[in-house]
Amino acid sequence: MKDPNPNEMHDCDGKPNMPHHQHMTFFWGARSEILFSGWPGDRSGMYALALLFVFFLCVFVEWLSHCRPFLPDKPGVAAGALRSLLHALRMGLAYLAMLALMSFNGGIFLAAIAGHLIGFMAFAKPEEVRPPLAGKADATDPSQTAADSRWG
Repeated sequence: MKDPNPNEMHDCDGKPNMPHHQHMTFFWGARSEILFSGWPGDRSGMYALALLFVFFLCVFVEWLSHCRPFLPDKPGVAAGALRSLLHALRMGLAYLAMLALMSFNGGIFLAAIAGHLIGFMAFAKPEEVRPPLAGKADATDPSQTAADSRWG
């Protein structure tokens, strides 16, 4: 049997695919697909959940980037394996955030930026936030409080 329209896309069962619109520029609105087919769809509550998910995902990526949790101080094969696993987890989550951003949804973009901002402010070391200025007290000076050395 000859295909009636040779330019039409078909799925693996030979049925014509339904047209699917994917944004290639930023857009605003709760009706979108982020990470999974049909999620959050056109439901406002699920869109709010998607915004929170991306926000906390980015905060968690910053935490993994700056806190170095669970890492033993001594060198060794086990410590190296643990560092490698945590690095793989951090990169996998960062790529997941990037894939969410590829939905080109403006709200998701702002949620990711806000998550990275809050995560960096909360977990970055003082010298990462603001390098010490000449003539000012060193950020590692024990006489300064943590708040003074971080933001003062």
